[in-house]
Amino acid sequence: MQRRSLLAGFGAALASPALHAQTLTRASLRLKWLPQAQFAGFYLAKAKAKGYYAAEGIDLTINPGGPNLLTENLVATGADTFGLSGGTDSVFAARDKGLPIICVGVAHQVTPFFFVTRADGPIKTLADFRGKNLTAWFTGANYVLLGMLAQAGLRAGDFNLQPQQVSVTPFIEGQTDVVTATKYNEFYTLVSRMGRDKLRTFVAEDYGITFPRDTLIVGEAIAKEKPELVKGFLRASMKGWREALAEPKLGVDTVMGIAPTLNREHQEFMLTEIGKLMLAGKAAREGLFWIDQDAIKSAHDFLLRYEVIKQPINLATAYDRSFLDAIALADRRA
Repeated sequence: MQRRSLLAGFGAALASPALHAQTLTRASLRLKWLPQAQFAGFYLAKAKAKGYYAAEGIDLTINPGGPNLLTENLVATGADTFGLSGGTDSVFAARDKGLPIICVGVAHQVTPFFFVTRADGPIKTLADFRGKNLTAWFTGANYVLLGMLAQAGLRAGDFNLQPQQVSVTPFIEGQTDVVTATKYNEFYTLVSRMGRDKLRTFVAEDYGITFPRDTLIVGEAIAKEKPELVKGFLRASMKGWREALAEPKLGVDTVMGIAPTLNREHQEFMLTEIGKLMLAGKAAREGLFWIDQDAIKSAHDFLLRYEVIKQPINLATAYDRSFLDAIALADRRA
């Protein structure tokens, strides 16, 4: 009887959360911004009620980003295991600098932002950006803007480009001529405060180019030495995102639980727009985080042609779809 009790106690100890936690692999995900519905799927997968990362053997810490914080640098140095970085453009720039990071998934299949001017102002075409004050995030959006302006015949020195901060108020107050705005965040604020008819947008796709964004990156060493960790991270993230998109109230509730001061209406709008970005193009068929090699190459060639990046990037090395391919299509689709 005593032996049976000891065995039962030993079995309970093995099943205890505290002991189980010791078997998990510690990892971190660095986001590109502060908590908001843009990252709902990751937070949902992490939530205690779901525990999708833990089920994959991962003790994941989610670290927030911030203005002009370069996720690529943090992942390259090992400060973070995974990162949700600026986009294909910032991955190109990181590889151009020799940073040992690899893209293993792409969240937004089309360019999620555009460049905004006043509809009644002097800027009607890209050529009119000459001599103007522009702001963009120096985490990748600046490379897109530089490429578009180079296509229009403008070079550095023809305009004043400054890093964009958190608020779009400087643009609203007329302190800057051009502001960068995501479809799901800053543009919502601009429309709310100024009205849609007061704004003119310059969209990358209107100039024949797409820049897939919100790239999931990992260090080269981790990808090589711990491939199962990468696959497990992707599987868990997909589960979280499938639920967030299928049950947007749950997704927003999860985010609001982390950041309760957020505007709920805005977060609901954001999650809807994020879903459109994540399921655009080939991702509708191939699943979440799909790496569209054709779109990647097109963006690469565009930036190379206009000398935004100085030399060709080895795309086969920089973008590794093998981790996605190892996950069943049924598990990738939202």
